[in-house]
Amino acid sequence: MTPTLVRNHRDADLSAPADAGTRARDWAEIQERMLAPLYEAVYDRLEVGPATRMLSLGCGSGLAMLVAAARGAHVTGVDSDRERLALARARLLPDEGAEGAPAHRARLHDDGLPAGAGADGAPYDLITVFEPIGCAAGDSEGLVPALESALPLAARGATVVLTGWGPPERCATAPVLRVAARLAESTRPPRPGGWRPTLRDDLEDVAARAGLKPDGSGRVSCPFGYADPDSAVRGLLSTGLFDAAVRATDRSQVEKEVAEALHPYRRADGTVWMPNVFRYLVCTT
Repeated sequence: MTPTLVRNHRDADLSAPADAGTRARDWAEIQERMLAPLYEAVYDRLEVGPATRMLSLGCGSGLAMLVAAARGAHVTGVDSDRERLALARARLLPDEGAEGAPAHRARLHDDGLPAGAGADGAPYDLITVFEPIGCAAGDSEGLVPALESALPLAARGATVVLTGWGPPERCATAPVLRVAARLAESTRPPRPGGWRPTLRDDLEDVAARAGLKPDGSGRVSCPFGYADPDSAVRGLLSTGLFDAAVRATDRSQVEKEVAEALHPYRRADGTVWMPNVFRYLVCTT
């Protein structure tokens, strides 16, 4: 049985927090771009280009893959969220199935890992996990088995990149995410999957359990900027980090309390700006 791919805090009871299609669009249109500096920093460090064969675990709506493909990389994405993957398909394979459509350098899978290596038969030399861990209880539980299943598809000595939230004191979003923890803990027993403080060795712990060898790390500034508080609330709730809070209370209460927690980050022009730092860990197989 193929492990769930990096979706532990989001897969449970999708219908409770919001319509799955709406949430996927909010992620793709509002929130996903906040992590673009992280993608670019990793690709710059690893010199991702035409020679790269990348497998993206938990690829979501495909922005990280699109950035890699623009550099010439061959990209394959896997995700269990079919709504997000449909958006990735529209981005990466807009002419799929059309008569005379050219061959694409991207492949997408919603039913588990691909059966073999990349489209040209060569093994993957880069595996990425761009969904940051370390901010929700249990958010790395499915990651180790997913990595263990993916590693046989990679070349010997391939690079694996894990990503996570930076220290809470460096993330302006942390106080807002504490709303999720407080509301989720309002029930007894507390709902699983609520926010927790990021731990220093979250990424290293996953690497050790997956049998990977750390080979460097970095921190990247990824500010969250929104046109208005409503966009901020929608974007933040699309991450899945507030799902346990929604299930413990209701969506309207969570939206109200998140909006209140955003007040310190509102600018005079109505925009919302929250500086954040994210980590990445480069490993080898």
